[in-house]
Amino acid sequence: MSTRTVPKNETSEQQPSRTLILDSGTPQQKRQELLDYFCETFDQYDLLFETLNKEEAWYEKAITLRHPLIFYYGHTATFFINKLVAARLLPQRVDADIEAMVAIGVDEMSWDDLDEKNYNWPSVEAMKQYRQQVRQTISEFIKTMPLEVPITWDSPGWLIMMGIEHERIHLETSSVLIRQLPIEYVKPHPSWKHCPESGPAPENKLVAHHGGHIELGKPYDSPLYGWDNEYGHHEETVAPFYASEYLVSNQEFHEFVAAKGYNTERYWTDEGWAWATFARATHPEFWVPKESGNSYRFRTMLEEIDMPWNWPVDVNCHEAQAFCRWKSEVTGLNIQLPSEAEWYCLRNQIETDQPYWKQAPGNINLEYWASSCPVDQFRDGEFCDIIGNVWQWTTTAIDGFEGFRVHPYYDDFSTPTFDGKHNLIKGGCWISTGNYAIRDSRYAFRRHFFQHAGFRYVESSAASKSNVNPYETDALVSQYLEFHYGKQHFGIENYPVACAQLCHQLMSSSNMTRALDLGCSVGRSSFELARWFRHVDGIDFSARFISAASELQHNGKIRFFTPTEGELGNYNEARISDFAEDIDTNRILFTQGDACNLKPKYNNYDLVFAGNLIDRLADPAAFLGLIHQRIRPGGVLVLTSPYTWLEEYTAKDKWVGGIRENGEVLHTYDGLKRILSEHFEEIQPPIDIPFVIQETARKFQHSVAQATAWRKKANSKDQ
Repeated sequence: MSTRTVPKNETSEQQPSRTLILDSGTPQQKRQELLDYFCETFDQYDLLFETLNKEEAWYEKAITLRHPLIFYYGHTATFFINKLVAARLLPQRVDADIEAMVAIGVDEMSWDDLDEKNYNWPSVEAMKQYRQQVRQTISEFIKTMPLEVPITWDSPGWLIMMGIEHERIHLETSSVLIRQLPIEYVKPHPSWKHCPESGPAPENKLVAHHGGHIELGKPYDSPLYGWDNEYGHHEETVAPFYASEYLVSNQEFHEFVAAKGYNTERYWTDEGWAWATFARATHPEFWVPKESGNSYRFRTMLEEIDMPWNWPVDVNCHEAQAFCRWKSEVTGLNIQLPSEAEWYCLRNQIETDQPYWKQAPGNINLEYWASSCPVDQFRDGEFCDIIGNVWQWTTTAIDGFEGFRVHPYYDDFSTPTFDGKHNLIKGGCWISTGNYAIRDSRYAFRRHFFQHAGFRYVESSAASKSNVNPYETDALVSQYLEFHYGKQHFGIENYPVACAQLCHQLMSSSNMTRALDLGCSVGRSSFELARWFRHVDGIDFSARFISAASELQHNGKIRFFTPTEGELGNYNEARISDFAEDIDTNRILFTQGDACNLKPKYNNYDLVFAGNLIDRLADPAAFLGLIHQRIRPGGVLVLTSPYTWLEEYTAKDKWVGGIRENGEVLHTYDGLKRILSEHFEEIQPPIDIPFVIQETARKFQHSVAQATAWRKKANSKDQ
């Protein structure tokens, strides 16, 4: 049975915040709860900004990678308006200029504009007035909107919860920026008191944990609000491991600093060392060197205090990883950050969850102080600070669970972070409220970013996984992923599937050992051919196409973005399990290559399929004149093409058809017969295969390819 040490010191004047339970009570009760939660959140956010000491603090960038605080003060209010307008639930805006200026709050993304020359910030008073107007507008909306219980993704109440939880995210991130401001820009505040207790740190030690089978992800009918990446399902069996009893304290981390860990490249990843040298880091962000340079004070959100050696250290992921490498060298053990699943092994020792607990079982949810506290203050079983105090960096890069789908009104919340560059933080910190404080919350930051985050370490045999699985946004690659794996349009069959089926029909009485898919693009026809052929080579000149096909083959899925209108679009996912559960994908080898200059090893095929290829080659006649060398006697060549001859691909004097020759019309089909007749005989008359390529939601290419089929003559010479 878990036990917990209850703090003896006074708590903050803040009232604990609890996210709403969305599937209980009457609509009238839930409407009032929503209104109360909204107003409480709005008040708490305003209260945070009361800590700013002078007007310059609103416009000073705490760090170059984020906006000044005036942006974030308005951004959370604007979020409500923009989402409700986008959902056509709000007929008009409150202030169109402000709502355009502070709409996008994501940092370090391609659409984010951090150039201050592009902003004419409003006055603090104007922004305060704007927030009050938004408060009134949203309050009235909550009072009158349609509402049923439970509140689900499709409910207007969900968008209100989205806005509230979004503001609670920025309550925390803004507190970090305030903590990074010069000390003269902030002032102590009675509602934001730091913990008064500090002292020497306890000696940390590794404690055994048996591991176990972990199931992650929550169902879409969960009673608590969640962000899109929390939903779905993931199972993992965790091997036994050892975890540190405490979070790493300032005192324990000082051993790394004293060992000149910041100056020792071997302790850092390449990315981490690049950051450390660029930032000229010599100590944690919130350590303030004294004039002597050998000792430190500590920066809380609002004050500089004597170093609390027994509080957890605040570091970014690079620093945490470097410490672990140093600790491994010192101890001879395999020390690393825990994985997300290993952290959940510890989290499962706490049976309750916010909003159900009577009192937080950790320094979280603003239920105690506006700062960290000693690392041995909250114990559950053999471990302290399983949740709360500071966030805990993990070795896991964030990705979606099985069943992940994007909420239509916040499609860029998670997807930009599925790039292998954002590591998960778990457990929350002292200011984590609302969704931030629940068991299933999943937040990730770039490894060089600072949050109120520290870490505990583990001795583990688990391999660190690098989940580089971004959404493909290359316009052409995405278009062809949609073409190969997306929906059918206008009743027209999937084109690569239709072509593969034609090939199979033509090969029904022949050997189906080896197939060559030339111009395979993003791979669907190769996958389909692997239903029947023991080996398939998929070759394309485009490395981008091959990369996408290979990612789908090895990861089982690939995500891609398709534009629908202007800068808008849909996030989609192609999954092998959706179309090829019965296919052995190990039969396929995707490689980059030039159809007109293939390596000698590509030979002895029963089938060569060249889909929509010949009118994109520099010298199609040369290709057609030599392709017989790649095919066994009796083997089959299948060509499809809409015969769209363009000089940007093929010089006009190289066109196989679509021209006048000696004044006479030469169709491509006739040109093919002339070139291929020496080594091939035609199997059947040409047939038409239509196809549709979607460009946007309302623009499609509707084309018709001609398919011709040829069998290599038994007496054909491969010279």
